[in-house]
Amino acid sequence: MTAQRENDPRKSEPARLGPLSRAASWDRLGKETFDLVVIGGGVVGAGVALDAATRGLRVALIEARDLASGTSSRSSKLFHGGLRYLEQLEFGLVREALRERELMLTTLAPHLVKPVSFLYPLTRRVWERPYTAAGLFLYDTMGGARSVPGQKHLTKAGALRMVPALKRDALIGGIRYYDAQADDARHTMTVARTAAHYGAVVRTSTQVIEFLREADRVSGVRVRDVENGAETEVQASAVINCTGVWTDELQRLSGSRGRFRVRASKGVHIVVPRDRIVSESGLILRTEKSVLFVIPWRNHWIVGTTDTDWNLDLAHPAATKHDIDYLLEHVNSVLATQLTHDDIEGVYAGLRPLLAGESEETSKLSREHAVARVSPGLVAIAGGKYTTYRVMAADAVDAAAVDLPSRVQPSITDKVPLVGADGYHALVNQVDHLAAEHGLHPYRVRHLLDRYGSLVGEVLALADGRPELLKPIENAPDYLRVEAVYAASDEGALHLEDVLARRTRISIEYPHRGVDCAQQVAELMGEVLGWSAETTAREVEVYRARVEAERDSQTKPSDEAADARRSAAPEARDKLIEPVS
Repeated sequence: MTAQRENDPRKSEPARLGPLSRAASWDRLGKETFDLVVIGGGVVGAGVALDAATRGLRVALIEARDLASGTSSRSSKLFHGGLRYLEQLEFGLVREALRERELMLTTLAPHLVKPVSFLYPLTRRVWERPYTAAGLFLYDTMGGARSVPGQKHLTKAGALRMVPALKRDALIGGIRYYDAQADDARHTMTVARTAAHYGAVVRTSTQVIEFLREADRVSGVRVRDVENGAETEVQASAVINCTGVWTDELQRLSGSRGRFRVRASKGVHIVVPRDRIVSESGLILRTEKSVLFVIPWRNHWIVGTTDTDWNLDLAHPAATKHDIDYLLEHVNSVLATQLTHDDIEGVYAGLRPLLAGESEETSKLSREHAVARVSPGLVAIAGGKYTTYRVMAADAVDAAAVDLPSRVQPSITDKVPLVGADGYHALVNQVDHLAAEHGLHPYRVRHLLDRYGSLVGEVLALADGRPELLKPIENAPDYLRVEAVYAASDEGALHLEDVLARRTRISIEYPHRGVDCAQQVAELMGEVLGWSAETTAREVEVYRARVEAERDSQTKPSDEAADARRSAAPEARDKLIEPVS
């Protein structure tokens, strides 16, 4: 009985996405018949897998690259209602998003999602303060929001005390309000691990290359392991396409006509050191098109974002010099000490999957989501925003229910904490004890708790008998070496870029963008994944080529030139077939 329990993936505590589970999951894909196959390992796909698994369905989540390798690791890293959507009168969207923010902060992911404050500088006399205050009053009360402080009104002097970095003539007063933020890539990965914990098969580097059909209905998919080229067929009652900006490509592969069209909008962010902007709060600034955020991010600031059409490589959207200049110009318009290109530590570009509509301006396209049963056995979902992923997931499973053989239970994910949430608050109160036990500074333990929650014990256990793993990664001292090991052993990281760009954020938090620690991190991963010296060297070489291509693309004047340079870099997953999911 004990052996049977240990071998049953539904009993894992919690599920480990490591080399052994990867081999077992391939076996399950080829042998089992699933209720649902979910394509796409972004936050919506991971959310659908979790929603389905917790309803008692047999589910497989398939991702061609890495968890959160697309849009879901390149957002503004905010769980927010979308203050500007109030002005567009999208009250339902804002209310829904604020309810989700509250759930994340209190119940589902308090270890990952934290309150963050923003100052809204006022520049117009008489009308702007009451107008903005009325909007923020709605924002503070809609959706049951209770876990962050309400708005606070500031005089000009008070606002400048809060944000000394502002030019004196950049404002006449201000209003501080609160939202929430999270490391999007870690959050998405944790949603996927939680789905695995409840029995879902979660498999990355697994590409859908064909849809299977039984008469007029979709009955599964044929997949390719892009690490070794192996292929197998996966049988399912229904397939859900959660591929974001790749939605249209997957629709074409399925041979079904899509019910909606997805348009990719590029959003670029830059990362600068914390000491370059002297402030106790983030900033939200109006621009001629939308809004610009200056977001506190550990020892850094994230400044973004742009909002422009993108019709080129969907896997590797590239930031141009023009994009970066746009961000610098707008943030410098209010800063007393100007930011320059030399201040930039990191740059990242992501694509928002917007529902194509009447407007030609992507900033005015709706962030609402759409779900459609494209054909018997095939559902597609697109649009929406990161914050509402759980609602989107429930809607997608509901839409697929008609193709499932038995009655489907209602969604319960509003009551299912993500792995690492249970026990987190108690551990926060035990930081000093944990620190002393492991010979770490309490600050370091708090940092680990905010990344792993109550799974921190698993992470630290890997260093038992290996105290060197509790030392910082060379040239990336915010992270411990054991974190690179855990990423490979438990979090599904298969390549060096998975760790440097997503399990950690070294690729955007250090000026070297991960190059200076690539060798050490590759060697730590290689111990877990069984890499040879040649494989380790190739991983480092491919990562360095990626960084070089990104740096060079960011000097180009146009999307086309930047895309050509970025796309020329080699793929870590070199057996991918285009177009990818």
